[in-house]
Amino acid sequence: MGEANRKVHLNVFLRATGHHAGAWRHEDAHPELELDIDYLGQLARIAERGKLDSIFLADGYAGGGSKLEPFTLLSALASVTEHIGLIATVGTVYNDPFHVARQFASLDHISGGRAGWNIVTGAGSAAHNFSRDEHPEHAERYETGEEFVEVVKQLWDSWEDDALIFDKKAGKLVDSSKVHEINFKGHTYVVKGPLNIPRPPQGYPVLVQAGSSEQGKELAAKTAEVIFTAQQTFDAGREFYSDVKGRLAKYGRSADELVILPGLAPIVADTEAEARELEEELHSFVDTKRALDGLSERFTVNLNDYALDAPVPLDKAKPAEEFNGIRSRQEVILDAARREGFTIRQLLYRSNGGHGHITFTGSVLQTADLIEKWFLNHAADGFNVLPQLFPTGLEIFVDKVIPELQNRGLFRTEYEGATLRESLGLRRPANTRHLQQSI
Repeated sequence: MGEANRKVHLNVFLRATGHHAGAWRHEDAHPELELDIDYLGQLARIAERGKLDSIFLADGYAGGGSKLEPFTLLSALASVTEHIGLIATVGTVYNDPFHVARQFASLDHISGGRAGWNIVTGAGSAAHNFSRDEHPEHAERYETGEEFVEVVKQLWDSWEDDALIFDKKAGKLVDSSKVHEINFKGHTYVVKGPLNIPRPPQGYPVLVQAGSSEQGKELAAKTAEVIFTAQQTFDAGREFYSDVKGRLAKYGRSADELVILPGLAPIVADTEAEARELEEELHSFVDTKRALDGLSERFTVNLNDYALDAPVPLDKAKPAEEFNGIRSRQEVILDAARREGFTIRQLLYRSNGGHGHITFTGSVLQTADLIEKWFLNHAADGFNVLPQLFPTGLEIFVDKVIPELQNRGLFRTEYEGATLRESLGLRRPANTRHLQQSI
């Protein structure tokens, strides 16, 4: 796509009450509706009203919380929306490739080609829930995850696009010569195939990745079509963007085949003063001691032992390889603290508001200015938007920020097509098995 035709891409990270740690206590939030499909459908329709590319659901297999399983929820949301993409997080450690291939193919068929897979290897252990003794190490998770994705893609390709023929006269529903075993034999997986559902409408659901470690960046350059990342500063965003886009050529890919979306957690109001007032209110709902205890997992000391306005003790930070959570997020958070000279209070507020993503508080025009700056200067292709308060934060973004971006010629006024790939400007992948057989 030419530079003049580039448009901002926007995904919204769906959450019932908001991405600020104190959001659920705000009078506008509805924590009691976290499992209410009518309410969640309302949020999806608000996002679609704004012509956003997609909605995204995070997921995991351990810990407490109250949220619906992604495939179930997104299948329901597909029935009350028409254009918006539906991206589910599914980990490779505690799943089987056949199940995942079948589930995503089903979601893509149900939604008419709007499914996306956020591929994660699983930063946190859930071994105790899956009859396992321990969680795999980082390097092993990536190696196995790459093989897992390859099996899933081959299963999607086990049906040629025209395998369904519905020939009533001949009495044939399927041309069996166009449905193939894959006979995959790898280091971890041995899968015969074929899949028991036809190839997805998009060929493959859009492949999304969220890792930003060195291995994550290389895997994204090789296989991902969208990357959710967490650079917190403009300079870090430009460096990451240039780094990952620069790796594409060695895999025979062009720059527009990978859409880079940093997380942006905005608090937006008509004026900056109103936005600041809301920000302070949300911070007041957070238990500071407990929040600092959580942040202290990234350090060898407890941050509660320091003054809130003291500098972040970066010399006490754990190296990424010693941190048990998302390693790339550890690097991003520490890099931002180092670049911006954070105090502990500033680090806490950044953590409160966006899980380590960009937090921004300001007016509608200021929010549009930030998006425009990152986009035009190749620090991002758009953003993974994490409103800090739902539903009002999503509503003001859709009803005020989106029109401002449209006025600047930066964002679509209508959807480009029926599928998520069309919205993102991504080609539909050819069936690799069929291509190999044709050579």
